[in-house]
Amino acid sequence: MFDVLTIAAVADELGETLLDGRVQKVGLVDRLTLAAEVYAGGRRRWLVASADASRARLHLTDVPPSLDPACVTPFGLLLRKYVRGGVVVGVEQPPLERLVRLSIAKRLGPHNDGAAGGRRPRHSDETSTVSPGGLVADPAELPRPWDPTMGDDAADDGAVDLDPDEDGVGDATYVHLVVELMGRHSNLLLVDDAGVVMGAAKHVTPAMSRVRPVRPRLPYVPPPPIDKPDPRRLTSDAASRLLAAEAGGAGLAKTLVNRLRAVSPQMAREIAFRVAGDAAITVGALEPDAPALVARETRALLEPLLTSAWAPAVYRRDGDVVAFAAVALAHRRAEAGTEEERVASISVAADAAETAAGPGTSVDHAQRRGRLIRSIRDARDKVDARLAALEVEEAKAGEAERLREWGELIYAYLWQIRPGDAALDVDGTTVPLDPALSAKENAQAYFERYRKAQGAGSRLPELEAKAARELEYLDQLLTMAEQASGFAELEALTAEWEAQRGGAPVEGRRAAPKRALQAKRPKPLLDDDGNAVYVGHSGRQNDAITFDLAGPDDTWLHARGVPGSHVVVRWRQPSPDEDPETIEAAAALAAYYSAARGSASVEVDVTRRRHVRKIKGAGPGMVTYRNERTISIQPADEEKLDKALTRSNGP
Repeated sequence: MFDVLTIAAVADELGETLLDGRVQKVGLVDRLTLAAEVYAGGRRRWLVASADASRARLHLTDVPPSLDPACVTPFGLLLRKYVRGGVVVGVEQPPLERLVRLSIAKRLGPHNDGAAGGRRPRHSDETSTVSPGGLVADPAELPRPWDPTMGDDAADDGAVDLDPDEDGVGDATYVHLVVELMGRHSNLLLVDDAGVVMGAAKHVTPAMSRVRPVRPRLPYVPPPPIDKPDPRRLTSDAASRLLAAEAGGAGLAKTLVNRLRAVSPQMAREIAFRVAGDAAITVGALEPDAPALVARETRALLEPLLTSAWAPAVYRRDGDVVAFAAVALAHRRAEAGTEEERVASISVAADAAETAAGPGTSVDHAQRRGRLIRSIRDARDKVDARLAALEVEEAKAGEAERLREWGELIYAYLWQIRPGDAALDVDGTTVPLDPALSAKENAQAYFERYRKAQGAGSRLPELEAKAARELEYLDQLLTMAEQASGFAELEALTAEWEAQRGGAPVEGRRAAPKRALQAKRPKPLLDDDGNAVYVGHSGRQNDAITFDLAGPDDTWLHARGVPGSHVVVRWRQPSPDEDPETIEAAAALAAYYSAARGSASVEVDVTRRRHVRKIKGAGPGMVTYRNERTISIQPADEEKLDKALTRSNGP
């Protein structure tokens, strides 16, 4: 929902409310989300910015977010040093870009002069600061933001009040907090006044992106421009050419997204609805005058970018927030059962959507999830490194025969080797020698290495298989932690992970007394014939539904080749024939509760439960199976499967 219109509305709001405000507090909600208390205009507000791929956002809120004191990162420490206690002196959104840059001035104490990322002190005749437009202005124009009633939360870290009258100089360090809201490419960056990256929530190495690496001490490179027409200047002729290039069956909304710069799916659906009264209309179904209408409605939708005439609204269905926008959306208002609620600001709309996400995605839940995910990823990195080391050892073990051959060649040609020789050349084979050793000592050294390599090589396959099983289990647990939608699911996963670690608590949790872990029985979905579909949301639940609830003739499903949940269809009356509609619904759930959730089509393996076996020595939920068939299905959650299945509290 954070498209260019929403982000522009947020930038306008921040410019109106936060300029000249002092950052009182700053901290991390999780590794990808920061929150800052800003005092401006006699009022405290909290600014929340997140680079979370699934919940990237930037907005103001009156409710203090729950900062996580256990979350300490280099980026968080930079924010504490250069942002807390500073003054917001600029807010800028580049045209049609999904990013906002907040410029912050902070006067550091003498012991911080010349610190990395800051500017060295200027002489009294050197005067410059960042204006809202990123230009240079006289520091005498900087306001005096400090108010004694604000407390002293920000008066540390060597910060000095930005008073331009003190010593006649307003000498400050300027940094820029860049908030990029671009889906999975979202990021938070701190950039110095010379345009060099000081730190970021996400580091992007050159191996990950040759075009735009993001690392400290590299120049900040804005997102590359997209070579598509500017929708703000779309003409009837350009719209006509745009539509003519598409097949008649192509959706108008999808065409606008693909062929115009910065047009989001929600914006495209609104344009299509305004043009034809149908957000899903195809290009071939348009009237002859459609190009002129498309151009006009596209420009009209984007007009607030020039006028700042925003009309933020929240859209609810059955009391739940289904969408929000910076402008009124006719296509949302026309949806059955949807109510439009006009709100005072875009931040109110965004905050309502975030709050409506419920306890499953609350701030506290996000912190618990973040700690669990970090713990699993740390363990995965260690296992991955161990597996890489084993592969190196395997390569060395593969040279064992060569070591034996070299030792034998040395013994066979002792008469040819002179003291101090560095190599023995025999029939095209070169045997390296240690000049400090005698010929016999070189041969003995090679035989000793041969015996060690041979001994290690006999154990390597077993060790590699064990490490590979650990990786598969950690990938499964990581996927489930990322998808956990409620407190109970997350706690079950945390307890399972702590048990796998021998009882060691996850960071931020106290050690709990040891107790037997029993997987809670999940609630099934029932089809019209009373057949029950179960989904496991942890490794132990996977084991429980597969080996405790399911019978040999019940059906077992799992996304092919990726981590995910077990899904079981417990037939009311097992028979050789399976209900295809129920199988498709169960396969859609297996695809949805897998690491391939974001794909348009997922391959799902289907087999009878009798063909599923536990892997000895592996973590909970790790199995092998055979006699499967594979179907391709679009992932869908329970709500989208109401036509095939009905929610039940269980048989």
